Amino acid sequence: MTSERPLLLVGGGKMGGAMVQGWLARGTSPGRIHVVDPSADNRRPLADQGVNAVPAIDDLGEGLDPEVVILAVKPQVMGEVAPSYARFVAPGTVFLSIAAGKTIGFFEEILGAQAAIVRSIPNTPSAVGRGMTVACANANVTAEQKDSCDALLRGVGETGWVEDESLIDVVTAVAGSGPAYVFYLIECLAQAGIDQGLPEELARTCAGQMVAGAGELYRQSGETAEQLRKNVTSPKGTTEAALNVLMAADGLRPLIGRTVEAAARRSRELAG
Repeated sequence: MTSERPLLLVGGGKMGGAMVQGWLARGTSPGRIHVVDPSADNRRPLADQGVNAVPAIDDLGEGLDPEVVILAVKPQVMGEVAPSYARFVAPGTVFLSIAAGKTIGFFEEILGAQAAIVRSIPNTPSAVGRGMTVACANANVTAEQKDSCDALLRGVGETGWVEDESLIDVVTAVAGSGPAYVFYLIECLAQAGIDQGLPEELARTCAGQMVAGAGELYRQSGETAEQLRKNVTSPKGTTEAALNVLMAADGLRPLIGRTVEAAARRSRELAG
C-alpha cells in the first residue's frame, strides 16, 4: 500500500491483532495504524509497537480521516459497535468487515446506502500468516479501494474475490470452517494410531506433523492435490490400500460434500 492515510481497526483481538502484525511486517508505519479496543490486554502489545491503541472511539481525537475502517469485532456485538463509525462514511473511505455472517446489506442499513463496503471471511490460520480470505465489494467500492483492502487482507495470507455475495456462504463452508475439519482429521488419525498400538503422544505428533507437512508441501510444490496424491501412491502399496477405502462410493468425497453443504446452509441461515 502506497497511501499514507490512516488505517482504523475496530477490534484488536486475535484476528485484528494478527492483521496488525501482518501489516507491520509488510512495512506499514505503526503511526498510520489506529486501533479501538476496550481491552487493555489487546491494546498493550500494539501500543508497545507504536500503534495508536485507544479504548474508545472518542479517544481517537478530532480530524481522523481513515482510508480504511476495518471492522473486526465479534459478529454478535457488531450491531452495537458499528453505528458509532458511521461518522467516517465518505467517498474516500472504505469499510472492510471480517465478521462472519454479517452481510453487505446489514452494513448498508447501519452505515447508509452510500457507504463503500467490503465483506470478507478470513479463517483462523490467518493468525499465523497462512490464512485464506475471500471478499466481496458493494457497488460503491472503487478499484483503488478494492486494491487497498486486498493489500490489507494479504497481510495474513492469500486472498480471493467473488462478485456474487451468496458465494461467501460456500467460502465459509470450505475455507472458514475448513480448519476445524482438518483439526478433526488430526484427532481421528491420532486415535486410529493409538488403536493400532502407537503411544498416545507419538500418535498425536505423527498425525499433526503429517498434516502440517502435507499442507506445506502442497503450498510449495505448485502441483495439484490430485498429482501429489498420485505421487505418493505406489501400485498395490499401503497408500493404495488406504485410498481404496477413502475413495469408495461411500467414502470421503460424499462425506465432505455433505459437510460443506451443511455448513453453507447454516451460514445462509445465520446471515438471515
